[in-house]
Amino acid sequence: MNVLVIGANGQIGKFVVEQLVQEGKHKVTAMIRKPEQADALKELGADVVIGDLEGSVEDLAEAMKDHNAIVFTAGSGGSTGQDKTLLIDLDGAVKTMEAAEQQGISRYILVSAYGADQREKWSESIKPYYVAKHYADRVLFASDLNYTIIRPGGLKNEPGTGKIAVGTDLEPGSIPREDVARVIVASLQEEKTYRMAFDLIAGEHPVEDALGKL
Repeated sequence: MNVLVIGANGQIGKFVVEQLVQEGKHKVTAMIRKPEQADALKELGADVVIGDLEGSVEDLAEAMKDHNAIVFTAGSGGSTGQDKTLLIDLDGAVKTMEAAEQQGISRYILVSAYGADQREKWSESIKPYYVAKHYADRVLFASDLNYTIIRPGGLKNEPGTGKIAVGTDLEPGSIPREDVARVIVASLQEEKTYRMAFDLIAGEHPVEDALGKL
């Protein structure tokens, strides 16, 4: 597969690029917004394309040309305002879905947030973030894309263990970013994840085993 990683300069995105390159099964392209981010990703072994989530659907579709799988790991980040949350986490995500459909790309993996599907679980302090994730998820559900929606718990920067828990009604928990990336990479061709949405936290089961039981 030719995989385009959107948000490749982010913490999860870099792990996804690195793991895909190391695995060697797929051709990897990193989509970035700033040209100065290119060298580090090229050093990991990825091709690079420039794309702006605040740009047009047509421009995003052009960036996706010659790919057949999309991984969306982008986010506005905690230091921006609610306007950027709407523009990146919601509208930016939806535009990439529309662009993928324009290009005839079916496989699409979206990194959402734990509890995004259940309003009663939303934290008051970052409620706009959950709103953005919730409605981006809903647009993807309604699309014709072969989606996987991954809703990780609290994200940690410690080394991954390769052991996870997945499901639709997990207790709150956390997970290393490295393991979120492992789940993304493993999900690309794991049919049990097709047209599925699930919560993800650290657990007791190897990634492949856990996904295979969905």
